[in-house]
Amino acid sequence: MNTHAPHRGPGVHAEVGDQIVVGGPTVGSPGRDGEVVALHHPDGTPPYDVRWSDTGRTTVYFPGPDAHVRHLHEQPPQPAGGRRRTEQ
Repeated sequence: MNTHAPHRGPGVHAEVGDQIVVGGPTVGSPGRDGEVVALHHPDGTPPYDVRWSDTGRTTVYFPGPDAHVRHLHEQPPQPAGGRRRTEQ
């Protein structure tokens, strides 16, 4: 679980557009993921309204210990061809 956001203090925090990734219920079973589409608290703490990629349904979600938040807005853009090699 995403347990610390230094600029916000301890705990889980998400923003609209972030991805929630949840592990499968047993070893070897697939997990699921969804997009945070709405917040219930202005500080980004749970619960979240999540639109699940496997069903398209939106539900209120309280993250458990098998979940983490991917902050997609913080990832630098990747070149279209993947990673570039640099010559030295």
